[in-house]
Amino acid sequence: MTERIAVLTTGGTIDKVYFDANSEFEVGDSVMIELLAQARVTLDVTVLPLMRKDSLELTDDDRREICNAVADTPCERIVITHGTDTMTRTAAEIMAMPLAKTVVLTGAFAPARFAMTDAIFNVGLAMGAVQALSSGVYIAMSGQIFDADKVRKNRSAERFEPIPQ
Repeated sequence: MTERIAVLTTGGTIDKVYFDANSEFEVGDSVMIELLAQARVTLDVTVLPLMRKDSLELTDDDRREICNAVADTPCERIVITHGTDTMTRTAAEIMAMPLAKTVVLTGAFAPARFAMTDAIFNVGLAMGAVQALSSGVYIAMSGQIFDADKVRKNRSAERFEPIPQ
């Protein structure tokens, strides 16, 4: 029997919706349940929506809420959907916590509701990674698993990449 995985949703591009009347994007309801169903994931998963924010709008209080949710969930394996702009900042806050859990943050460069999105791939990557990795904090993006403190977002290339050592 596989252990339960908690999925915490915080918003970000993965959950964005285009409002034609406003000609802009806004964070909508989480699409995580639909993404897991589309990917045929049959694992024991609990989806916990925490907030619906662009990561550039996350505050220190929001990050504390995310950290508290990580600490409070009885699950030892956690996936967090998050906006890509400040994903590494939130990961650093989680890394500063004394915990023995496996936490994988993921997101998307294009909304999950779009046909040409990296969302389903990134979520699948994160779900596989959270099962296979030992305790620690990781980022699953751009087809790779990164230690959360050894990665950066390359905006111009629209990808995550290792920080040169």
